[in-house]
Amino acid sequence: MISIEKAINKEVQSALSPMDAIQLLKSGNERFRNNTGVGRNYLEQVQDTAKGQFPFAAVVSCIDSRVPAEILFDLGIGDVFNVRIAGNFINQDILGSLEFACKVAGSKAIVVMGHSSCGAVKGACDQVELGNLTHMLEKIKPAVDAVSESGDRTSKNADFVQKVAEKNVEMSVENILTHSPILKEMQENGEIEIIGAMYDVASGEVNFF
Repeated sequence: MISIEKAINKEVQSALSPMDAIQLLKSGNERFRNNTGVGRNYLEQVQDTAKGQFPFAAVVSCIDSRVPAEILFDLGIGDVFNVRIAGNFINQDILGSLEFACKVAGSKAIVVMGHSSCGAVKGACDQVELGNLTHMLEKIKPAVDAVSESGDRTSKNADFVQKVAEKNVEMSVENILTHSPILKEMQENGEIEIIGAMYDVASGEVNFF
């Protein structure tokens, strides 16, 4: 039985399977939603991880202030790598970070997590242009184009925005497998699991694809 109150160490990380890692995230989100979070001594975890880290997963999520991965998965210091960028898309720098997380640092799962009412997705739907934001939103446009919608294709259509957010997660997972031979091979060998998820900002629930 894993002691989730303590920081993850090398022995615990090595013993976990990819599906064990996913289950830890699911269980943590359930605790979060039930307000039964684990009591942790964060200063103790700071000391325990000072000389090394052994995160069991990496989470790619949005910078949205309502989507703090460690909190909504009820995690502690040193438990996961947390990559945050508006619209939770994948680029070369993020791929390199994920390759480090899994191939070098031993993480067993990658979760690409979008969320409801995503401002970046809304911006992409509305074709917003503003400074460097214009270039960033271009990364989400393929998901907008991939979603069929005969009605309103703007942020005013909440159902359309949700579908685009989900498609963006799916395409981000595909991009990891397409553009990182290292991570693709690790998944094929059963060393890691790469999975998508959506967080509901109204309920606090994470649904895994």
